[in-house]
Amino acid sequence: MKSTLKRLAIAAAVALSLPALAQTAEGEVRKIDKGARKITLKHGEIKSLDMPAMTMAYQVKDAALLDKVKEGDKVRFTADKVGGTYTVTSIEAAR
Repeated sequence: MKSTLKRLAIAAAVALSLPALAQTAEGEVRKIDKGARKITLKHGEIKSLDMPAMTMAYQVKDAALLDKVKEGDKVRFTADKVGGTYTVTSIEAAR
């Protein structure tokens, strides 16, 4: 019994320490601010972040991501909450 409870406690601790699974979302680039490493996206619902459809400015994980798209592009992206800030972790122009 003790070993089962110990295994469950370890499994729960590991599960809680993992980041949320990123969900690919679709949107449109509204603004790019390379100096601030931010991108403003109009997007649909992002269930993994419990976020309704909206237009919002995001930090980007890597400034090089901003070179992959331009204002007006339709995009697919992933976002996650990193250090309390919503952050785009990948992005590509939709084809």
